[in-house]
Amino acid sequence: MNRLVLLAYPKAYRDNRGDELLDCLADAHPGREWPPPREAAALLGSALRARVQAATTGTWWPAGLRLAGLWLALLALAPYLQDVWNWTLHIDPAAHAINFHFNGRLPWAVGEGTRTRLLPYGLLPLIAFVALLRGRAWIAVPAAAAMVYAGLTIGSSDVFGSQGVVGPSYYGLGAPILAHHLVLPILLVVISAVLTVRRRRVRSSSYAWLIPLAVAAFVAGGLHLTAGDPWFQRGQFVLEIVLVIGAGLATYQTRDFRWVVPIGAFGIVRAEAILTDPTVLAYHAQPSVTAVLALLAALPVLVLTTRKNTRLR
Repeated sequence: MNRLVLLAYPKAYRDNRGDELLDCLADAHPGREWPPPREAAALLGSALRARVQAATTGTWWPAGLRLAGLWLALLALAPYLQDVWNWTLHIDPAAHAINFHFNGRLPWAVGEGTRTRLLPYGLLPLIAFVALLRGRAWIAVPAAAAMVYAGLTIGSSDVFGSQGVVGPSYYGLGAPILAHHLVLPILLVVISAVLTVRRRRVRSSSYAWLIPLAVAAFVAGGLHLTAGDPWFQRGQFVLEIVLVIGAGLATYQTRDFRWVVPIGAFGIVRAEAILTDPTVLAYHAQPSVTAVLALLAALPVLVLTTRKNTRLR
């Protein structure tokens, strides 16, 4: 079981010091297959720090742009996880199809006056996410551009079915970002385009990173929660806080700016939506909004604190 703890460390660490770590655990706790809980927690924390440090290889700004693109794509995808799950498995939501014409439902679901949709809206940010994950930024460009088009033509275009005419919101039921808030998809287009025209190949990550996303889609498909549901909002708030704090700690730990870039992109999108549209405030509890804005306001302090010792490459 000690080897399971060792798997939490990066491969380079395991190759160089894995046997030494296993020997230390065997000597410290003879006859035990698993270290004590406190020591296991310390080892896992050390493994996390080692993985964060190992991820800082290469130039910081393209890596930061890629992380920002992945984060924005997830932010756009989150309210549509249920729709993507239903669409993928051809599950008819039946009685759970809340506000059929006002949510990105199944492309094969046809009703009176509603033609079959070409794509559920949730697939666009999903395509962009997978493309950036696998280092294919050029695929993310048209997907993000289609998101911009959907926002610009809301109420006038039926390319995506009647949703494009009567749907008041692109990213779910009014949260987290409304359709006419084009900052998110425009940023995603710019990030994808910059990574595309860059001479060096974009870093590629394993498809294994899609497993947590599939689990989240499965859970969302079973819960039948909309983006306006209080439990959805609570879960989104907790996730955002964890990601912002985690990125801040990674920046402080590694003195590398790549973690600041996604925080900055997220801050621009979320702050713009919160401060300019009262509808968004209606879907977020005031303490949650205040906490998110306070953390984002701390971003310049984080940058100034780490800038002196940051490795700019």
